[in-house]
Amino acid sequence: MLLLVLLVVAVTLLFEGWTTHQVDAARTKPPCTRPIPRAADDGKPLLRFGPKGVTTAAMPPGTVALTFDGGPDPVWTPRLLDLLRRHQARATFFVYGKDAARHPKLLRRILYEGHEIGSYTYSGGDLGVASALRARLELSLTQTALAGAAGVNTRLLLLPHTTAADTLCGPQWPAAKRAAEQGYLVVASDYKDRKPWRGLVSQHSQTDLGYREAQDLLRDRRVQRFTTISGGLGRPSFVDAVPVADEVKGAGLIWSKKLGQAFLTVMVWTLTLAGTLGVLRMLLFTVFARLHVRRLHRYRPGAPRLREVRDPVTVLVPAYNEEAGIASTVYSLLASTHPHFQIIVIDDGSTDATADIAESIADADPRVTVIRQPNGGKPSALNTGLAHARYDIVVMVDADTIFEPEALARLVQPLAHPAVGAVSGNTKVGNRRSLMGKWQHLEYVLGFNLDRRMFEVLECMPTVPGAIGAFRRDALMGVGGVSDETLAEDTDLTMALWRAGWRVVYEQSAVAWTEVPGTLRQLWRQRYRWCYGTLQSMWKHRRAVVEVGPAGRFGRRVLLYVTLFQIVLPLCAPVVDMFALFGALFRDPVEAALVWFGFLSVQLVTAAYALRLDRERLRVLWVLPLQQFVYRQLMYLVVIHSVTTALLGTRLKWHSMKRAGTADPYLLEAPPDETRRSLQGSRP
Repeated sequence: MLLLVLLVVAVTLLFEGWTTHQVDAARTKPPCTRPIPRAADDGKPLLRFGPKGVTTAAMPPGTVALTFDGGPDPVWTPRLLDLLRRHQARATFFVYGKDAARHPKLLRRILYEGHEIGSYTYSGGDLGVASALRARLELSLTQTALAGAAGVNTRLLLLPHTTAADTLCGPQWPAAKRAAEQGYLVVASDYKDRKPWRGLVSQHSQTDLGYREAQDLLRDRRVQRFTTISGGLGRPSFVDAVPVADEVKGAGLIWSKKLGQAFLTVMVWTLTLAGTLGVLRMLLFTVFARLHVRRLHRYRPGAPRLREVRDPVTVLVPAYNEEAGIASTVYSLLASTHPHFQIIVIDDGSTDATADIAESIADADPRVTVIRQPNGGKPSALNTGLAHARYDIVVMVDADTIFEPEALARLVQPLAHPAVGAVSGNTKVGNRRSLMGKWQHLEYVLGFNLDRRMFEVLECMPTVPGAIGAFRRDALMGVGGVSDETLAEDTDLTMALWRAGWRVVYEQSAVAWTEVPGTLRQLWRQRYRWCYGTLQSMWKHRRAVVEVGPAGRFGRRVLLYVTLFQIVLPLCAPVVDMFALFGALFRDPVEAALVWFGFLSVQLVTAAYALRLDRERLRVLWVLPLQQFVYRQLMYLVVIHSVTTALLGTRLKWHSMKRAGTADPYLLEAPPDETRRSLQGSRP
């Protein structure tokens, strides 16, 4: 489906670019390098090529053949027709094929009022410099457009950028000969100083100047008649009716032209919308992040002094085939500075040594409990752990996550406020050595954590991440525990808490390090599941939009934000990228580059601010430009794939990720060849 859409976009852009001389341009006439043959250089404007060479003809004395090139024009063509009708005159209109397809009613009016139609090519391309393909299409598409618009063809041709016969010099002459071989009578004009009463082919544009010139000429009483080219030559019309099949073909071209114009208009608006949304998102990030920082460091008079939370905590660690990192996760939790906590590792039917490693740690430390269960999925494992929790504060941790020593104690502090039901921690990327890891590191800092600062200010936090999140046990029980109805159980749970009346906040000082996918395939599977699960959660909690109170504010704010910036914007992105590529290749590469670098500059400034807030090094910013060419497109494709899957009603299965145990933050500073401690052993 995406390839089909991109193919349609590409064809539309190329065709529109072709008609506007951006693709295979043939816009200007080159200087003449050689004159026309002597036999044709007698000043007569009508040229017919035959086996014995070229013959010329002119209007007889007292006869003027008025010709108007360009159009049909919705402004000037009706005025010219009215002028001709008042003077009972006839004329020949040399029209563009593209304008004939756009204004078929005007073309039919020209014929109905007794005038003649000639070809001015499809888009006004100079046939002398055009490629062979373009030259053929300029003529054939014009005939197709005339057939669709009025059911006629014409054998009259006026070459663009020519006036008198001697302007058919240089490459124009071979182009005129090739056209004549297809049956055209090539029409030029007489010199401007020729007296009308001597016989004249008079060429005018469909503009204000052309109107005034024709008006002055029609007042000349020495001219006996104003007629068409065929009328002046005293022969049947050069305009012929076409078979029905050609009319159908022409109608198809006209509809394609209309759809192409509409599609191009939509695409321009899409580009504008996407650019506006992108810049607006960056600005929202910066403004709300600044508000969040000021709120953290400013004491508000009258605000209650909250007690320090030192209540015991139950930590739930669901694990499935996590032998590479389970030991590091558990040991990092055991090193927490929080005074009292219980760790429950729920082995969800692992087929590796996950449970054995966790039990070996539990044998040495009574704070660790291991529960084995048949494989039932992460929500099932969390609910099992919740049933065995001894304390009223529950922290959920992914089995590939490394907690900093102070993270657990800091994470639970916002729960001192009785209205807070859940707290999101600050997730950082541990395995960021590779380019893929650096890209995801920037995404976590810029996209996720900066997002959460904004959601904190707007009071509409949509997701408490599975890697680090704290909850009130009674809040979890009040919403029925962790639901398995979606693939984004953390988003589903967070939205359910909001709708139940609880607040969800962000604690940026509670830092945990997580392992992100190391390959494109793993990244695709993970983000596909996340995006699809988010769509499921949005649909499940769609009624929050019409609810009242905090639940309604949350629903209207977060669902609008997610819809605009995480669904609509990615869906528009491939079209925008293709339009930008088209602009760089065929339109103005400098303008395209300025737009691209301008948007990149906004991203760089925002990313630098986000890194500074998270106390991260700025040197990683060098990968941001590269992110625009691979990683960003991959994320857009994930959204498109997810939306398509949702619309088709396909049920997506849970995708597990193979872990390498590289989330440990100590690995960031270690040389690549340094011998690492065993992740299944004890921490130093």
